[in-house]
Amino acid sequence: MKTMNTFFPILTIAAGVFLFSCKNEPANQKVSADETSSESKRLNVFLDKVFDEAVDRDPMRQSYLGIKKDYDKWPDISDERSQKEQEIAIAELDSLKKNFDFNKLDEQSKISYKLFEYNSNQQIKNFKFRFDDYPTNQMDGWHSNLPAFLINIHQIADTSDAKAYIKRLNGVDKLFDQLIVQLKIREEKNIIPPKFVFPYVLTDCRNVLTGKPFSNDHKSSTLLEDFTNKINKLNLDKKRAEELIADASQALLTSVKPAYEKLIAYTTQLEKKATEDDGCWKFPDGDEFYNAALERTTTTNLTADEIHEIGLKEVARIQGEMKEIMKKVHFKNDNLQDFFKFMREDKQFYFSNDSAGKKAYMAKAVEIINTMKAQLDKLFVTQPKAPIEVKAVEAFREKSATGAFYEEPALDGSRPGRYYINLYTMQDQPIYQMEALAYHEGIPGHHMQIAIAQELKNMPKFRKNGGNTAYQEGWALYSEQLGKEIGFYSDPYSDFGRLSMEIFRAARLVVDTGIHRKKWSRKKAIDYFLANIPNPEGDCIKEIERYIVWPSQATGYKIGMLKILELREKAKKELGDKFSLKEFHEVILTNGPLPLSLLEENVNNWIKSKT
Repeated sequence: MKTMNTFFPILTIAAGVFLFSCKNEPANQKVSADETSSESKRLNVFLDKVFDEAVDRDPMRQSYLGIKKDYDKWPDISDERSQKEQEIAIAELDSLKKNFDFNKLDEQSKISYKLFEYNSNQQIKNFKFRFDDYPTNQMDGWHSNLPAFLINIHQIADTSDAKAYIKRLNGVDKLFDQLIVQLKIREEKNIIPPKFVFPYVLTDCRNVLTGKPFSNDHKSSTLLEDFTNKINKLNLDKKRAEELIADASQALLTSVKPAYEKLIAYTTQLEKKATEDDGCWKFPDGDEFYNAALERTTTTNLTADEIHEIGLKEVARIQGEMKEIMKKVHFKNDNLQDFFKFMREDKQFYFSNDSAGKKAYMAKAVEIINTMKAQLDKLFVTQPKAPIEVKAVEAFREKSATGAFYEEPALDGSRPGRYYINLYTMQDQPIYQMEALAYHEGIPGHHMQIAIAQELKNMPKFRKNGGNTAYQEGWALYSEQLGKEIGFYSDPYSDFGRLSMEIFRAARLVVDTGIHRKKWSRKKAIDYFLANIPNPEGDCIKEIERYIVWPSQATGYKIGMLKILELREKAKKELGDKFSLKEFHEVILTNGPLPLSLLEENVNNWIKSKT
């Protein structure tokens, strides 16, 4: 086992400045323990009330949290609703500032105050950019998220849940009418996805309408199959089950079908206006929007140019480590491109692209997760109670979906955390990356961080259920390194996989800023990936297309990881023999997801408490 900075030079990441306006008491005024307790309790009541009211306004969020209050409804996605949400955010922030004394709060409540203020300011500040996105794209959007939500989130435990599912099906037509209005607003502003997006969206839409009851195929459509399978598990009498399935089929024909047909027709017309301009620089307020997006994603004040340079330096460093792996495996020469080609093309690194190969991949992924589970006591004090399962991305969206992702568990324990693997093309899922990918998406990555946050006690709900990209993805990328530190990646090729995952995130800093600030084309960004990282060509293309439709999102991973590493190195240096990795992880994970500046403040306070 090597020390941390053998693998990583620690780069100092300047954290963003919080927009605090705390109501401070005179410096010489003492606050009693009773006052602190009372004020902190009042604040927690207020924050939970705000959270509960927000959940109450969002039927889908309720379902994700395992709440069935509005189980038959969809959210209102009109701009009128967005404007009301903005008014609510402004009023809640004003209430926080007027009604609570920051200096009378206990330490955890001060964190809650700062975090709520930060989140509110971000929401209010970014409201003017609410149309600077693509509501339908190849990564997500209502056309694909809606069926995925019904399949994975809308559980059916009784006939009441089944009726709610059917009512949601009947509400799709109205929901998509609102969606098309949103798309038309963006069309008027010339915020139209690039040309490459449209075939993906149209294919996903048509996939939803494939099979019974939309045609006479012997196979049911994705949604009818899901509903039927869930009904069959209820052990209802045959007549009642058939009635419910008939009602669902009718809803699919009278609501879902016309909704998707209207969206397909509109998308087909919109495609004629699309160009090959890929970056958000083309938006009316593109530069301002991208600056705000980088701040929101990284929770720092780093500029696009600074992020670009960090990426270039990290790519060069990691390539140096890759060359050491080449020596270990006695590769025929020292040309990194030749090694990349070898890793992309040699059949030993890929399962077969058939059902047997996909089954073997899933079994190996489960094995990796279970092996890491057995090591958690070495790394963590607090561990999640929620289980995790490995699941393949569903067929209807696997062609356009990303390579892997995580879905959080339900708060009530009714749904486990899920590590999704996209097995559409096995050539895009190399065996040598399996360990790093499992540690990132599953344990000790997203599942540890998110499930632990959800299970925290005596903490406002918004801190347990929120998050930002730099913290969450920074932790997940940091988790890939933890496997190395406890002796995993014993196969040099698997260790190369770890480095390939890290350089992938470093190169993201280069291409994201390249596309959205430096006006790189899609082709130039893909060519940069192919020249500098070992990922298969199909994966490189899919990833570049992802960054195009999600400006800034990909920058959070490496920036967050570097900050965590910087804080850990600082703690090790200042604490010496008093440093405990398990305690450090406790500080990082048991305060919920935080902006990097507030995370740094917490680590500094922990260091002081130890010295």
